[in-house]
Amino acid sequence: MLSFTNTSTLLAIESSCDETSAAVYIGEELKSNVISSQMFHTKFGGIVPELASRAHVQHITAVVREALHEAGIGMERVDAVAVTQSPGLAGSLVVGTNFAKGLALRYSVPIVAVNHIEGHIYSAFIEHKEIAFPFLALIVSGGHTSLFLVESFERYAVIGSTRDDAAGEAFDKIAKLLGLGYPGGIHIDRLAKEGNAEAIAFPRSMMREENFDFSFSGLKTAVRTYCQKTLAAPPNDEQLRDICASAQEAIVDVLVYKTLRAAHQYGAQDIVVAGGVAANSRLRTKLHRAVEEPKKRIFIPAMSYCTDNAAMIGCIGREKLLRGVSSPLTFTIGVGSLRAKYR
Repeated sequence: MLSFTNTSTLLAIESSCDETSAAVYIGEELKSNVISSQMFHTKFGGIVPELASRAHVQHITAVVREALHEAGIGMERVDAVAVTQSPGLAGSLVVGTNFAKGLALRYSVPIVAVNHIEGHIYSAFIEHKEIAFPFLALIVSGGHTSLFLVESFERYAVIGSTRDDAAGEAFDKIAKLLGLGYPGGIHIDRLAKEGNAEAIAFPRSMMREENFDFSFSGLKTAVRTYCQKTLAAPPNDEQLRDICASAQEAIVDVLVYKTLRAAHQYGAQDIVVAGGVAANSRLRTKLHRAVEEPKKRIFIPAMSYCTDNAAMIGCIGREKLLRGVSSPLTFTIGVGSLRAKYR
């Protein structure tokens, strides 16, 4: 019988993509959140799956040890382990899940498998226990752009998803088109601060449609067409800043409009925005301004909890364990999305 309580100690592990991370909770308090980022992918212009899994193998032991050390405990003090099961890169997930299973077996503690997107959905609870159900969650990253209606720690539904490129993917592709570095969102965000967001009228795809789905592939095409047909040469510094600002504004406008409309339609007072793109400064600014009038509350995790991290896996992992949910050591990884399962 599972005996995990509100004072128990939890070790969480995340390895779904290119961050190796471990976190420790003692009771409700997050004691450590160690993240090792694989910056070498930058030179390839994207994540190389085989190299990512090898890097996880090289760093996971040290990352877990550091998380335990920062928490001031040894593995013998851990009462349970939480680990990302899906979605993600298959090789990366295997490294994290196998390591977690080994620890659970060696120390005879329960293990709980966590969906990576669930981690993002509930990540704002790390700092904000006051979030009220039901709330709306916008999960926006390089691989995902989805809206969730969240009714409890056990029940939620996908109400909208991207039909092609995710928002973060659009940022990356536009940045590559403009000759900027990877990941693209950081570079576009920086240049856009000095540009004119109204300089170019890029399309806001599906913004006024009745559904809550997204589409960003057309924006990438629009940027390419603009550069090829409007500019006689590669953009100068001023033109580059204006393109970045205008493209970013097109993405942010759609995200903000659809999120607020969904919150209104479903009667959600609180809105959580998480995932890597939640770190975008323009998105944060426009969301905070937009919720002032309808008297809604916006919750965006700190930067360290927006990107992939074990603290968010531990946050929902604790809630599962407290409700008696654990996983067999025979559980397998998954690389798909939540759309088919929950919609």
